[in-house]
Amino acid sequence: MIEGKVPMTPEGQSRLRIELRKLKEVEMPQTVKDIATARDHGDLSENAEYHAAKDRQGMIHARSTYIEDLLGRAEVIDPSKLSGSRVQFGATVTLLNLNTDEEVVYQIVGSEESDIKLSRISIVAPLARSLIGREVGDEAVVKLPSGTREYEIQAIEYR
Repeated sequence: MIEGKVPMTPEGQSRLRIELRKLKEVEMPQTVKDIATARDHGDLSENAEYHAAKDRQGMIHARSTYIEDLLGRAEVIDPSKLSGSRVQFGATVTLLNLNTDEEVVYQIVGSEESDIKLSRISIVAPLARSLIGREVGDEAVVKLPSGTREYEIQAIEYR
């Protein structure tokens, strides 16, 4: 797997632990039962249920291994215990889009936690990378596939 620490919030770590528990205690046992049931139907070479269940078992195993690796390398950072005037991991940043005069708020989180619908962007996203180390009043220029955007940092909070 990949080496190095993986930054994540306590909430992100908790969500991964819950997902891992569900994979191991619910989904894998159900898939094993599905394989046994499909095997009872006879000829495995033409048994679509069997092959689908085996594929599902492989996906569950791969995801479980991936999550275990992430949790093993997790560097849990609690944003509520951070402070400062510069943007860093865990910060909730209020930005003014200078192209549209629209205000947006994003929290900078780990890659596995990012969810644009929840206004959480990955620490490795172009916007987050352009914000790290900046302060209120600073401008950040971000080159995106849709074009260049300019933002001004309005507020930085750690919660």
